[in-house]
Formats: sequence, C-alpha cells, structure tokens
Amino acid sequence: MRVPLSWLAEVLPSVAGTPADAVAERLVALGVEVDEIELTGPSDVDGLVVGEVREIEELPGFKKPIRYCQVEVAPGEVRGIVCGATNFAVGDRVVVAPPGALLPGDFRIAARKTYGRTSDGMICSARELGLGDEHSGIMVLSGDAPAGADAVALLGLHDAVLVTEPTPDRGYQLSVRGLARELAAAADEEFTDPAAVEAPPAGDGFPIVLDDPACDRFCARILRGVDASRPSPLWMQTRLARAGMRPISLAVDVTNYVNLLLGQPMHAYDLAKLAPPITVRKARAGETLRTLDGVERTLAAGDDLLITDASGIQGIAGVMGGAQAEVSATTTDLLLEAAHFDPRTTSRSVRRHGLLSEAGRRFERGVDPELPPAAIELATRLLLTYGGGTADDVTTDVGEPRLPAGVNTTHERIGALVGVPYERDTVVRRLEQIGAAVLTEDDGTLEVVPPSWRPDLLETADLAEEVARLEGYDQIPSALPPAPAGRGLTRLQRKRRELARALAYAGYVENRSFPFHSAEVLDSLGVPAEDPRRRLVRLANPLSAEQAFLRTTLLPGLLAALTRNVGRGAEDVALYETGLVFREPADGQRPPAPVLPGARRPSAAELAALDAALPEQPEHLAVVLAGAVEPSGWWGPGRAATWADAVDAVRLVLDAAGTPYTLRAAERAPWHPGRCAEVVVDGEVVGHAGELHPQVCEALGLPRRTAAAELDLSAVLAASREEATAPSVSSFPAATQDVALVVASGTPAAAVEAALRRDAGPLLEDVRLFDVFTGPQLGEGRKSLAYTLRFRAPDRTLTVEETSDLRDLAVGRAMLEVDAEQRA
Repeated sequence: MRVPLSWLAEVLPSVAGTPADAVAERLVALGVEVDEIELTGPSDVDGLVVGEVREIEELPGFKKPIRYCQVEVAPGEVRGIVCGATNFAVGDRVVVAPPGALLPGDFRIAARKTYGRTSDGMICSARELGLGDEHSGIMVLSGDAPAGADAVALLGLHDAVLVTEPTPDRGYQLSVRGLARELAAAADEEFTDPAAVEAPPAGDGFPIVLDDPACDRFCARILRGVDASRPSPLWMQTRLARAGMRPISLAVDVTNYVNLLLGQPMHAYDLAKLAPPITVRKARAGETLRTLDGVERTLAAGDDLLITDASGIQGIAGVMGGAQAEVSATTTDLLLEAAHFDPRTTSRSVRRHGLLSEAGRRFERGVDPELPPAAIELATRLLLTYGGGTADDVTTDVGEPRLPAGVNTTHERIGALVGVPYERDTVVRRLEQIGAAVLTEDDGTLEVVPPSWRPDLLETADLAEEVARLEGYDQIPSALPPAPAGRGLTRLQRKRRELARALAYAGYVENRSFPFHSAEVLDSLGVPAEDPRRRLVRLANPLSAEQAFLRTTLLPGLLAALTRNVGRGAEDVALYETGLVFREPADGQRPPAPVLPGARRPSAAELAALDAALPEQPEHLAVVLAGAVEPSGWWGPGRAATWADAVDAVRLVLDAAGTPYTLRAAERAPWHPGRCAEVVVDGEVVGHAGELHPQVCEALGLPRRTAAAELDLSAVLAASREEATAPSVSSFPAATQDVALVVASGTPAAAVEAALRRDAGPLLEDVRLFDVFTGPQLGEGRKSLAYTLRFRAPDRTLTVEETSDLRDLAVGRAMLEVDAEQRA
C-alpha cells in the first residue's frame, strides 16, 4: 500500500514533522514491511500561495495574448501579475509565486517590469512547479481551494509516500487507519479512530437479500439529488494520486478514499439502473458478466459470489463491479454499498479471474466486519459536501457478522511464551491498545476479546506475539540454550557431512533449488504415467502456475541450474544437491492435517496425526555434470564428462556412506537406455546413474551427453554400516596378478568383479578394471575385461605361487557365476 505521510499525520498528529525514514523504521519494527520511500514533487519549492483571479485586462499591441491580472493572494491583498496564458478566467483559483518565492532550479521570484506593467509575482503552470511536462497553460485549482492558502502543502509538494507490504493475515494494515493505530500503540499514544462516527439507524431502506453465508453483512444507503458530474476536491485527488489511484469521478473517488482511509471497500451504484432487491448469491451454470474493465467473464457456478438485482448481475462480490449500474455524469441518485465477504471465497475469485483489485486485496486478507456502517456514513458526508443532495434517514443493514471469540489466558503464560516476565498491567495495556477488550477475573486470569478487525488472534500464542511486538522485539534478550555436553554430531549428521565433503573434494559444487516444479517438466524428462514420480503433491497456494507441485525428484531443479550456468558461459559444470522429495501415497489417501495448539507442546497423538497427514518425504541426493571433468593444457588433452563419471559419483557417495551396493545395467527415464546403471542396496533399487537421453537434453536445452545420477539418500544411510575402525596397514609389499576374462557383452563388469572377490580370500586388497576389449577374434556378443588383483599379507611377503593360486580360485568362481573364460 502507498501511504502519503501527510495523510498518516492527519490521522495521527504526532507523526507530523517526523522524517519519513524514522516513521518507516517504526513500522518495520512493528512487522510492517516498508519497501520504498518516495519523495513527491521538487524539494526546492517554497513560498507558493493560492490566489483567486479577480480581474483580467487584455493588453493590446503584442503579437501574442498578454493579460494583466488582478489576483487576490490573501484577504484584502491583491497583486497585479502579467501572464501570457489564456486557459483561466475570473474567479478561478491559481497557484501564485509572489516575490521571494522559490521555484525549481533555484529560481527566486522578484517583481519586475514587463510589457509596460509591473508584474508583482508569477502565476504558475504545472511544468513550472516541476509536477510534469504539461505546458498547455496555467494550473487551475478546484474551487474549494481557499485564497491565501499554502499551495505547497495543498499540492503535497514536500510530501513523502511510504510503500508498505502488509503481513498476509492482517488486512487492517491496508489502511491509513490501521497503520496509524499500529504507530500509536507502539508509541503509547492515544488514538482517535476515524471510524468512530455515528451512523444513521438501520431501517427499511433499499431491500437486500443474503442468499449465501459467504456474505455475512451488507449495508446500503440511498443518496438523492447528488451532482455526480462535479469534480472531486483537489486535496482528495492529490491523496488518491499519491496512493497510486487515478482520480476518476466524485462518486468513485469518494469510495476509493474511504477504502484507503478505513480499509473498507465500497461501491456506488446508479440507483435508477437498479431493480430491487439486491441479492447476494453464488453463480449459476452458464452465467457471464462484463466487469468494469470491459472484459466479458465466465463465472464459476457454485463458487463465485455475486451481487445481483432483479435485472441481472451487478458484480463479483468483493472483487469488481459490473458495468450495468455504473455511475455516470448524469447520475443524480446513488446507492452506496459496503459489505463483508468471506476471505477464501474472494481469494478464489481473484485468482480465477486474474482481477487483482484494491477491494480483492483487502477482502482476501480479512476486513473488519463492523466497518460497513461507518464507511457508509463517511462516504455519505463527503458526497453530500462536494456533490450536494440529501441522504435517506435510514441505512439498510442486514446480516450477522461473525466476530472473533474470546481467549482465556494469564500474563504469566504470555511472559513465559515470549521469554520476558511481563507485568499484568503491561499485558493489559498492550492488548487494549490493539483494540481488545480485557477483563481480569478473580483468579487472575485474563479474558481477552479480540477486536473485530483481528480475526487472527485465536489463542494465547497470538496474544503473546502482539505484546512482544508492541513492547519491541529488541527488548527480548538473546540467550542461546545450553548445548548438552559431549554429544556432538549424530551418526547420520556425520555421514551427511562425509558425503558432502567427498563430493566437494571431487569437484562438485552444492546447489539449492526451490522444491517446486510443474507436471510438464516430468513430460520433458520422459517419466511414464505409472512411475512413482508422477504421484505429485499439489500446492494449495503456488508461487506460479509453472510451480504448482512439490518436487518428486531433484533433477528438474538441478538441471535448470546447470542450464543457467552453461548459458552464462560456464562450459564445465558439476553440481550436486541433497534435499527432500515429496510423493503422495500409492493409494492416494492422506488424512487431513490437524491444527496443532500454539500455546502448549502437542501430544504424541497429535504429532502422530500430523505425521500421518504428511506425504512421503524421502531424502535424495543428485548430481549433474557436463563439459570437461579433466581440463586440457600444456600437459595434454582434457577429458569430457561421460556416463561413467556419474556412476563414479555414485560409487563415491556409497563408499563414503559405508553402504554395500551392487551396480547393474538398467533402463529408466530420463537416462539413455544403453548408458544407465541402477544402484541396488539390500535387494532394493535406490538410485540410477548415467547419461541423459538425447531427447531430454534437447527438450531442456542441456548440453549434449549431459550425465546425471540420483539416489534415495534415506535408504542409503539406513543401510550404511556402523562406524568402522581404521584398518591395519601392512608393512609388507603388495603382489599383483593380472587376469583377462571373456564374457557375454551384456554381463556387467560389477558382476565379474564381485565373482572375483568372492573366492580370492582375505588377502585380496583390491580389484581394478583396467581394460575393456571387443573384436571379431572374441566372437560376436563377447567382450574381454582385464583386471588387476592386488594381494597383501600382514605378516610376510607373498610368493608368486601363493598369489597365483589365489588368482586361480578367483577365476574359477568367475567361470561358474558369470560363464567367464580366461583369455590367454
């Protein structure tokens, strides 16, 4: 919301004279975001007054019109001023810069002789005042501007505008009234409520029918004989413009002004175009409405709340009116409306139709249900003052608004929640300052009835937040809880750090992505419909339609980060990420989440119910890499990343976790079918690694042959071994034996390695694949895998005979398990 500081000072006089940045700091301390402070108009302007033109004498003998004007700049003080503009007449109010006044550009006005007359000052245009580029003539003010008034203050030339962002559940902050109340409470000042006006009694006015509980109050009043063609007063137009609203007409400007002042949206109808009664109901199938912005909108049956009369639909309740009963310059009789609508219903309509109106912003955050009569009265006074006419003696007021319920608490409980021992008087005073009614019972408990504009105050924790906020968050002492001695990191915390360290040492950079994505990105990854990654959890209030679901895989965010890096010139990229993924249960059934108490620790049953309402949330780890993993230089050519590097990253993680695993060939989107390995732990597949499918790379704009891997980290850590002791290191030399085995081309190298290890005995220290060969001499569908077997004994140097025997045992097991043949 844009709040002119002068308007805020009018409602709360103590703000007058306070620098804008100081007021902004006070608001920020109260939890109100201030995004910007805008200074309005030029700062180097002073001494301007409002003048009334009394006489105009046309000076003859000049090529262009020259007029000598008699202008009254104060009661009884008339100045003669020469002016070349012709767009004003006798009786008009104009801005006068008398001798001594200062205009933009350090231009000081002085009396001077020109065109044969002495010009005792200057009549100013908007351009000369630094208010715009308009140079068609003199700036003519509205007729209510009094002669001799300070034009600088009237035009708000030295004003400042605070651009604020309210807390989402505090709609009252979208009003000058609400912000002034906050500042008054924080400063322990008295607050005079601008809504404290005496409204006319409720009676049989314009008939209203409430046909849906989403509207629980509707007020209306008839005004007759109003001249709707009259302009709004200049001061009102100035305030609306400063607040970001374009002045339109008297009726529209008055309702907008009351909306900004009190936070109660209003609407004015041309009474002659209404057919009673007004009925508030839900939309029906097939209904449409042309709203004030000229767009024909299809209404959602059973969901959009409508304002209707006997002739048709007059508007979407709380969002925007229709064009049928719009007030025009010929309107004489008005119907003023102020109502209270359900925030959820309004919010759905706002988003469904894309109508981000000022009314919708307030209703979806919650509007004070007690405001409609006061808003009607203030708007009535303004319209009758500046448009003439009369108002009916009664106001239609139907419905029973739902008001916040009381909360029983104690000042000790509030102090305990905040961590500050507040006195009872302090708690009572602060709660009364926000508008609550506080009664003290005989046993010392406090019965707190929140004000009508604070539906967010539901329990003791909410009241404690208000007391702490108004007392000042900076008054709460900072004290770290004592850490239990000797515990340190848990086993899983140590494991996670070891994994992160291992990947960082290998050259991977950690990335953090938003946990949201669209369903379409899974199409780009080629994920089939029956895949568990399609069990998406939809967000109730997404940041955008493109991020409407919680992620089921880390790859979309990680691949998007890789694309951004490559697009900015980083050719060689290796990233990793750890984080939760979210999946709906296989049966799609989850119980609703309970609302936990804020003033006490939830019970075990309540926490269990909350856990049961959550989707599946395993922790995953993923890596992506593209470009070169070994750079080229004077030492020789580099090496591009391949599917094998993604597999090596998986090995690195599993070895660091101490989790036994098996790798085998697999097919799974989004990986290339011939270059994908799956990771098996305890008989369960926990991840995949390899090169991404070319179609996926093209769809996502990735470099060719991008490699990736993703693991279920929760399953990996659950299967990891307990902390191992450091192995003993033998001082005797190692003995090596090389062996080449011919196997079927589809046999995984990991299966051959596992067979070699199985019967090689405890002296086997390592098995390393160092060559893969295929050729016609091996036969079709065959390949040769060459391994180095390293043996070492703790107490002696091994002989050739011993290592040869161990090698033969290992080869024999491989022949049996993987149908291998030893190559000569």
